Amino acid sequence: MTSDPLLALRPWEAPEVTSWGRQPMNAVDRRPGALPLDGDWRFQLLRAPDAPVGGAWSSARVPGVWTMQDTDDLPQYLNIRMPFAEFPPGSPAANPTGVYEREVDVPAEWAGRRIVLQVGAAESVLLVQVDGRPVGVSKDSHLAAEFDLSGVVRPGGRATVRLTVVKWSDASHIEDQDQWWHGGITRSVLLYATDPLHLADVTVRAAYSGELRVACRVRDAGGAVPEGWYVTGEVDGRPFAQDAEFDRANVEDERVSDFLGEARLLTTVPEVRTWNAETPELYDLTVRLHRADGTVTDTSRHRIGFRDVEIVGRDLLVNGERVFIRGVNRHDFHPLTGRTVSYDDMRADLVLLKRFGFNAIRTAHYPNDPALYDLADELGFYVVDEADIESHDHAHETADDPRYLNAFVDRVSRMVLRDKNHPSVIIWSLGNESDYGANHDAAAGWVRRHDPTRPIQYEGAAKLDWAATDDASDIACPMYAPLEDCVAHALSGKQTRPLIQCEYSHAMGNSNGTLADHWAAIEATPGLQGGFIWEFWDHGILQRVSDGRPAGRGGAGLYDNGVAAPGYRWAYGGDFGESDHDGAFIADGVVFPDRTPKPAMYEHREIAAPVRIECFRHEGIVLANHQHFRTLDWLSGEWELVLADGRTLTGPAELPDLRPGETAAVPLPFEVPRDGGEAWLTLRVTTAEDQPWAPRGTEVCVPQIRLRGPAETPVVPVDRSVEVDGEGLLVHPLLTLAPTLTLWRAPTDNDELGGMALRWRTWGLDALVRKVVSVREDAGRVTVEAEYAGTAGVVRHRQVLTAVEGGVRVEEEAELPEAFHDVARVGTVFETVPGLDLLEWFGQGPWESYPDRRAGAPVGHHSLPVDALFTPYLRPQESGGRHGVRRFTLSAPDATGLSVALDEPRQVSVTRYRAEDLASAAHHDELVPRPGCVVHVDAAHRGLGTASCGPDTAPSYLVAPGIHRWSWTLRVL
Repeated sequence: MTSDPLLALRPWEAPEVTSWGRQPMNAVDRRPGALPLDGDWRFQLLRAPDAPVGGAWSSARVPGVWTMQDTDDLPQYLNIRMPFAEFPPGSPAANPTGVYEREVDVPAEWAGRRIVLQVGAAESVLLVQVDGRPVGVSKDSHLAAEFDLSGVVRPGGRATVRLTVVKWSDASHIEDQDQWWHGGITRSVLLYATDPLHLADVTVRAAYSGELRVACRVRDAGGAVPEGWYVTGEVDGRPFAQDAEFDRANVEDERVSDFLGEARLLTTVPEVRTWNAETPELYDLTVRLHRADGTVTDTSRHRIGFRDVEIVGRDLLVNGERVFIRGVNRHDFHPLTGRTVSYDDMRADLVLLKRFGFNAIRTAHYPNDPALYDLADELGFYVVDEADIESHDHAHETADDPRYLNAFVDRVSRMVLRDKNHPSVIIWSLGNESDYGANHDAAAGWVRRHDPTRPIQYEGAAKLDWAATDDASDIACPMYAPLEDCVAHALSGKQTRPLIQCEYSHAMGNSNGTLADHWAAIEATPGLQGGFIWEFWDHGILQRVSDGRPAGRGGAGLYDNGVAAPGYRWAYGGDFGESDHDGAFIADGVVFPDRTPKPAMYEHREIAAPVRIECFRHEGIVLANHQHFRTLDWLSGEWELVLADGRTLTGPAELPDLRPGETAAVPLPFEVPRDGGEAWLTLRVTTAEDQPWAPRGTEVCVPQIRLRGPAETPVVPVDRSVEVDGEGLLVHPLLTLAPTLTLWRAPTDNDELGGMALRWRTWGLDALVRKVVSVREDAGRVTVEAEYAGTAGVVRHRQVLTAVEGGVRVEEEAELPEAFHDVARVGTVFETVPGLDLLEWFGQGPWESYPDRRAGAPVGHHSLPVDALFTPYLRPQESGGRHGVRRFTLSAPDATGLSVALDEPRQVSVTRYRAEDLASAAHHDELVPRPGCVVHVDAAHRGLGTASCGPDTAPSYLVAPGIHRWSWTLRVL
């Protein structure tokens, strides 16, 4: 037995102990004026929570996780499985425990005041002691815990604060989120003081009409609330007073305690500027608590927004408007500090999302850092605020377990109490992937009573029946539901509530296929309102290759454009020596670990474009405003006419005055030349003035429309033989590997986890054996018949080579047997000599694009170094493709090289790696670039889909058996 009362509680294995000595949660921000305690603390890492503290102390940074600070307890990634074998509520005996300690000088001027310690977040159990005296216990790894130290510390004196953090507990079973397991104090620690008579809570209700109601709770640390106190308010410098009618009713209410005061401020703001994600108008609210003599004892400041949220029928409305939710799921994450993120980091996250057309965030799967909500209010995001509840591995056991009832209600209610005054928060979420049971219903009941102004969502409840009306979710919020199922539900006549997917379009590796198809259906189908892409980050941790440890804070600057510096790599599950892990499933974001956008971000930006070209008519171009609340006056534009012959014409664009949802025809900005072949008109839209999230001139979208199709270009053969070797392969001075047929690609994460890669390997597509059947030459044409044998069938391939001026025309035909009913590609691969380092092409770009992810890549004349074409997805895989390429050149600095003209727009890739190079590597530091270029010209290329977690690509993007024909012409520059 231990004499320590905190340890005697053994809170790491007692689910009924959710807190002890912890103050109630509230929405009064005490950060301004507080004494920060961040920095280096004395630190010891123990093997178990009841192990003795002794020996030498090291140092640990607060906030920070010890798993990223050179301890022996390293990060571990698991998606569903718990990292220990015990069932709820058990925890392992080997339980890493961090002991943090430091001295604090308590300001002398705090004499007679209430003194409070706030620990921003600690995972999983926090035990607080001051000068050896127990103060309290808290669970919930992602919300702050406050402890009253008034009777423990002496103003003007020095106190020793010890924070003991136990990594595993009964609470870990409901914190089983899809992220790295860490341990430590992850958010700031501070000490603040208030008058004994203080604002215990402030609740703001700011309506779209301009009506403002502020409910205040008042307590006195000394006992009964003194008589005569009152509160006043001020909105943008305009004072307003208490609601006398409410005060009279409260006085007559015998249930009101002498130890709790309640008051309400009431006013109406004339000509109110309302808040929404497009125009996030905020007001400064100041609430002051006075004693009877008028002196101010406490002040609470808030940035508030006037808006309404409601569900009418099957529509979620913001200020009466049905809005599309263009969302992303976001964790608190940083590649150097793990779970600890700075204000600047969070702002950079949201600025980037805003620039790429996102308007909503789901705080997956816990309340995020408080500063994120301030930024969402300011920059304009709709937030689904999610409670710190996920019991993925033991979901069924905990959902109805009464031992976890208090924990469920505690976590949901504390989230609501903290974040209720943020206009950005429009929906409360009861958690994630925790089955559905009585504990959820209890939490939902508390929320509905406390905050009837916002709807609730919970996927686990709604998935039982999207049309139900009697569960804990007001929204049908499935994850990874097939698009056709969503559309069918909306058209069924049975829909009872909005359908907004809480997760869709899994962004693992080279992914997010059919995103444009999803949004075309969403925008065309009443009852569908969007969803949240999984997810924002690739959670790669910067790792030193030499010793396999996290780089830590010293790694800043050791990465750029998604690539780690030599000697470092992005670590994922299994890279820290752990045997139990879920590999690269942690790398499933739309940005790389250094926040570099993946190509899928440009796809989303175009899908979410505020202004679009609807169609081309004889009278001109029809433009549309696809915003909900804003006109186009904050945007400017430039027209660009791209002709296939290489010409590009530009000119200013005057955007029409369109209200949301309106369209207008504008005349063609150019007279399209009669010659020049294919013609494309692009509207490059930029910010007209500085925005809070973008300086003037930032590109917002690039809508495009084709004005004229391609012209026929005859190929005139010349009377010259074509060189082939003894195996019937084309010989060319700029090629080091002759053109051959390929049906294989380095499997994407979707290919691997969706089962396609295993099927392709089983068919032998990664190692087809070529056999020449015949070689015939006739009048300068060489016809090569060959067979490519796999284990499940034989592909017949014909290649006709014709000499043309300056090069050779290659006509190909491949006949796939029925056994090969879904292959990665059908096309040609060849390799070039070294030195051809610049690719110029006419087609879609400049970003990587694929058949089912190409909306964000406009047709044009593009140019990039070959090394910049490759996309460094954390696990090497197929990447760097460009869709719809009509022709391309590969050249050396002296302008020598080769050009390829294609019979029609094709999928092309040019990188330094063969498919087998990529498929055999786990990390990029294992790759060795080839000196020349590996070039793929595909007649057909399979879509990407999102089958690593969710639906595969649509049937129209599959590569089917049968006959495939394509041709291309190779010339020397």
